[in-house]
Amino acid sequence: MDLEPIWQQFIKKLNVNKGITSAYWRKIAGIPFLYISTAPELSQLTLEAIIQKCSAAAIKGSRLHSETIFVRQEDLLYVYRHRFYVPQEKMFCCGNLCVNCTRLKR
Repeated sequence: MDLEPIWQQFIKKLNVNKGITSAYWRKIAGIPFLYISTAPELSQLTLEAIIQKCSAAAIKGSRLHSETIFVRQEDLLYVYRHRFYVPQEKMFCCGNLCVNCTRLKR
């Protein structure tokens, strides 16, 4: 699955918020990092709520999930490890009569 359109929509939604001056992401060693510069009055807790809200809006209608982990802060620049991923599910019946068997799904 190509995540580039999801990332573009996510970053666009972040940059629209009035407390965020700039937001961008970079992949370093295969791990996506989110860089966000904020206004001085925006707290880290509020910023994380904004990230979650924008992430949920970007992945709405898909089976993706997101995970955000705080890495560091330097003045008004916050760095998070943020990723979008497809949840792992059983793809076949193993024959053990599991409750979440793929045969029982519609």
